[in-house]
Amino acid sequence: MVNITFKQNPVTLIGNEVKVGDTAPNFQVLANDLSPVTLDDTKGKVRLISVVPSLDTGTCDAQTRKFNESASSLGENVKILTISVDLPFAQKRWCAAAGIDAVQTLSDHRDLSFGKAYGVAIEELRLLARAVFVVDEQDKVTYVEYVSEATEHPNYEAAIEAVKALTK
Repeated sequence: MVNITFKQNPVTLIGNEVKVGDTAPNFQVLANDLSPVTLDDTKGKVRLISVVPSLDTGTCDAQTRKFNESASSLGENVKILTISVDLPFAQKRWCAAAGIDAVQTLSDHRDLSFGKAYGVAIEELRLLARAVFVVDEQDKVTYVEYVSEATEHPNYEAAIEAVKALTK
């Protein structure tokens, strides 16, 4: 299992570590209108799944904005999902204020379905650890980054390159 820290303190992750080559686990989260969303809803597309503890923090804000800005260069067959435990209403408000229009924000607040399936649910805080996953059209995981310190940025360039490698 992956070891991470949150503000330099070790935390316990719930679920199983996802690795490159695995079949991406399915999950059920909520869209901003409270409708359920699963991995199957984006089947046939390349998915970049950006996981953040909360959109209302500087690093999570920057991460979501970075992937939103990158979306136009990745093509129409790419779906960018940002998943946090923020309430759907808060995600909708944040996206409107931030001008986020190319990333779909999804809430895992209800039952941590995504967090447990991808091994990013932080037991002590009921937040998600920062991570990035790239999943191809056949639901194979092709890129994984569990950020070792949850308050630090992921490797944006490596994640974007992993998506581009699937869309050539």
